[in-house]
Amino acid sequence: MQGRLRSFLFIAVTLFICACNRNEVRQIPVSSFFKTPQRTYFKISPDGKYISYLKPYKDKQNIYIQSLATGAEQRATGFTDYSVRDYTWTFNNQIVLTQDIIAVDEFKLYTLDIATLKVKKLLNLEKARIRILNRNRQQPDVITVAMNKRDPVNFDVYRLNVKTGELKPYLLNPGNITKWYPDANGSIRLVKVSDGVNESILYRVNDKKPFKPIIKNNFNDRVEPIAFTGDKNNFYALSNVNRDKTALIEISAETGKEQKVVYASDKADILDVNYSRVKRRLELVNWEEAKPQKHFLDTDIEKVYRTLAGKIRGTQIDIVDRDSAENKFVIVSSADKNPGSYYLYERSSDKLRKLADINADIKPEELCDMQPVSFKASDGMIINGYLTIPKGKERRNLPVVVMPHDGIWGRDSWGYDSEVQFLANRGYAVFQVNFRGSAGYGKAFRTAGFKQVGGKIQQDITDGVKWLIANKIANPKKIAIFGGSFGGFSALYGVSFHPELYNCAIIKYGLINFFTYLKDAPPFFKPYLKMTYEMVGNPETDADQLRAISPVFHTDKIKSPLLIFQGAKDPRANISELNQFVRELKKRNVPVTYRLKENERAYFKSEHNRMEMYAEIESFLNTNMQVKP
Repeated sequence: MQGRLRSFLFIAVTLFICACNRNEVRQIPVSSFFKTPQRTYFKISPDGKYISYLKPYKDKQNIYIQSLATGAEQRATGFTDYSVRDYTWTFNNQIVLTQDIIAVDEFKLYTLDIATLKVKKLLNLEKARIRILNRNRQQPDVITVAMNKRDPVNFDVYRLNVKTGELKPYLLNPGNITKWYPDANGSIRLVKVSDGVNESILYRVNDKKPFKPIIKNNFNDRVEPIAFTGDKNNFYALSNVNRDKTALIEISAETGKEQKVVYASDKADILDVNYSRVKRRLELVNWEEAKPQKHFLDTDIEKVYRTLAGKIRGTQIDIVDRDSAENKFVIVSSADKNPGSYYLYERSSDKLRKLADINADIKPEELCDMQPVSFKASDGMIINGYLTIPKGKERRNLPVVVMPHDGIWGRDSWGYDSEVQFLANRGYAVFQVNFRGSAGYGKAFRTAGFKQVGGKIQQDITDGVKWLIANKIANPKKIAIFGGSFGGFSALYGVSFHPELYNCAIIKYGLINFFTYLKDAPPFFKPYLKMTYEMVGNPETDADQLRAISPVFHTDKIKSPLLIFQGAKDPRANISELNQFVRELKKRNVPVTYRLKENERAYFKSEHNRMEMYAEIESFLNTNMQVKP
């Protein structure tokens, strides 16, 4: 009898343990979340014969080429000092690529010949920046680039021959041009000029004619040209002039007058437009509500997307590159629980094949839903955001990591976020707030954030945390705050002025002093300073306000444990000031851990440094997210 009872108890205990194990969530390794992708940044050659991508070689990202005819893969570059930063195909089967030599703050520009796989250096740009504006089918050896080589404050436009390296000035900047808009043939017929606060759009009929102003606005009113319509010298643009939500409109280049609304949403700003330079027509518009939205303007491209949606289910799908014939497309698909995959789709044969998973270690079924949420701020304004609940947990009494986004005027969006999923996998609910000023919600919402970086913007974050507590989602004794850049400022602000809310703070490349942030801006940022003064604050007229909110002046208010990461080559950081800030905190016995990494800018490119950082973040939260006494 006793033997049967022992057997029964053994079986019951075994079944109970198995049931518990089935409910356990596997702790995914840090390396799985933050490793360098094995193959990423896929592009297709204009002739449709090759696929290119970045792949690690001796721990650095290099370009690899795959023939679509044979499937043969070849490594095309062999950099072992610094990774390829960016690259683009030209119409003569060349690739133009850049390297960021962080140690000496130098950009290098190379060309890669696909036939020979020979790499040739074209330019060395010490402390200068370059961006490619246009590649021209009519002149396949020539690309149009903007550089601040002549004057660090202003970008000029050049024509660069990628075969010979010849660099010819095309348009020199008189000192007030902030953007150039080439047409489909590479001719610049529209430019944007600014006095720092007011912006104007200038137009010229051709290269031989002078520019004339056609539109003048305060910077709050946005006009962003997209492409010429091909009819009556009209052009498409994104504009919020005389409206709250940015719309896609058509404008007369002769008069600057709005001709018609192509597409608008009453719920959100149109954020992006897809335009075919081959067929010279609009394809679709994108905007953000709770989740990303699309509206098609071209039936051909709509058919492609509908076909792809039938083949790749449950994800957001985007075309990221195509050949000149618009027959072969590089596709990326992703979702909140899926880092994404690259595909090649051939329209003529209706064939789809996977090129690579962005992160094959991540299994969507092990990750957590990113849930759109909204709440009322203390002044009644509706604030939106996202809440990610750990898998297998009820939405109740959870430890929470608050993550303010890192650009004042940026936003968080629904989709895969490795940091969010990493923290949720470790058992933390993650709360992201699109505070007032965030992009996509219209002009009134954006301007409501002006000169509120330490005011209502921070109150929105605080109100969100209090909403979590009031709804019993958050354990009020287990809340951390974590952010980079402006998000890092928000984290420091939170533990300084609301110490009762937060156990600890994690700061990446954080903004600690608005005075030096504005004073030490890179030269090419100078044309935007007056506008920034209007949006953030003027160091002279708003000095008291900026001093009152800058963490560097309030070390006496900080008591919570801090974990601070910083790249020594971050161009927006004042390292000596940050070092002094940390020393002052330590003098006041604040528990602060500070990691300064050489040869890193704001974002850590080194996989080793990333792994160390997130392992330390995990340990820091484990230590400090204990119940307060």
